[in-house]
Amino acid sequence: MSPTAAGTGAPYGEPFTDEEVTAIRGDFPILTRTVRDGRPLVYLDSGATSQKPWVVLAAEQEFYERHNSAVHRGAHQLSEEGTGLYEAAREIIAGLVGAPAHEVVFTKNATESLNLVAYAFSNAGAGGGGATGAAADRFRIGPGDEVLVTQMEHHANLVPWQELCRRTGATLRWVPVTADGLLDLTTLDELLTERTKVFAFTHVSNVLGTVNPVRELADRAHAVGALVVLDACQSAPHLAIDVAELDVDLLAFSGHKLFGPLGIGVLWGRAELLDAMPVFLTGGSMIETVTMEGSTYAPVPQKFEAGVPAAAQAIGLAAAVQYLTELGLDRVAAHERRLTQALLDGLAQRPWVRVVGPAGAEERGATVAFVVEAGGESVHAHDVGQVLDDAGIAVRVGHHCAWPLHRALGVTATTRATFAAYNTLDEVQVLLDALDRVPATFGLPVGEKVAS
Repeated sequence: MSPTAAGTGAPYGEPFTDEEVTAIRGDFPILTRTVRDGRPLVYLDSGATSQKPWVVLAAEQEFYERHNSAVHRGAHQLSEEGTGLYEAAREIIAGLVGAPAHEVVFTKNATESLNLVAYAFSNAGAGGGGATGAAADRFRIGPGDEVLVTQMEHHANLVPWQELCRRTGATLRWVPVTADGLLDLTTLDELLTERTKVFAFTHVSNVLGTVNPVRELADRAHAVGALVVLDACQSAPHLAIDVAELDVDLLAFSGHKLFGPLGIGVLWGRAELLDAMPVFLTGGSMIETVTMEGSTYAPVPQKFEAGVPAAAQAIGLAAAVQYLTELGLDRVAAHERRLTQALLDGLAQRPWVRVVGPAGAEERGATVAFVVEAGGESVHAHDVGQVLDDAGIAVRVGHHCAWPLHRALGVTATTRATFAAYNTLDEVQVLLDALDRVPATFGLPVGEKVAS
């Protein structure tokens, strides 16, 4: 039996050959540039934002050069062409998660997608936003109700729920994280009850790399009548996703982490829920009728896309999805797993590095975060990042928009390397070699260097 990508059930393919990785790298123009002192760029920060291939840049440029118009707003040829391309992009992007096009809403980013859902709950409670019928009751929330999240959430999937509870009087609860970076599910039956209106959690932790058991959590949430909201920002670019198999209710991801443009995000939701869900942003393009006394709203997905759409960005994201699909997400996952394991193996040979999260690549996405410490002393992640930057290596340092998680781990900050299809084993070694300069640079008492 072939190994499967954790949390998806999808089989891994064969990792890319060296020749294939070289060809992939040729598709990303920024990877040819140099940085500090003429050093080759080693880009290990795709978890923050990925680089963009030529096909994405060309798709955006072609829209502006040949079809630029306010889509869904004109009767002239350019608007018709732009609208056609925009809706074709929706179809392609919906296919990435196994959904029909009318269930995909375009937003500015995943943060806006998650805020849209959180505000729908409070708008429903206030009786606004077009919330009508029995289905809308699923979005009404108030005192006595609860929202469940986890301790490993990115701020984008935590703060909106904190604010929802503040606005409505609902109570926020959370699933803790174990010392080895997994969700502690021993108390889930106490946390997930008939009072829980929504359970929002990440598919893959942006710090720990942990791949959560989505279907198990979704089944348990549905058993008590809760809606399930999945943050797929760190999984959609790396793992095959089928929303029917995961059985979640709403799902969000960003374009810019998926080889796509900045400024475009996706919210997928079950059609019946989107129909019942109150609107968030209002104005042009999302209306059906408007009088001075009130308004009615367009059908899904247009009712959630107020204003002139980000057509060029959506078209660019569709090009990114096609590119990623042609690479094969099963092979992308296998390639990134090999890189992740190589880095974990190298860091394990350096006792002054402590990795946070699961020990093996089998339980991880393409993310490895760590701290540098020895003899009761530590080197701040910002200082580690500066040494790496001097070597031409781009990583993320800090709390990665996951402050509560870092507090739970007992650290102020971590250094994080994240991989994509264009990274190589040679780049992993460049990172390890540069890390070896950190202890001496900052006087860390590590003893003899361990050979890699």
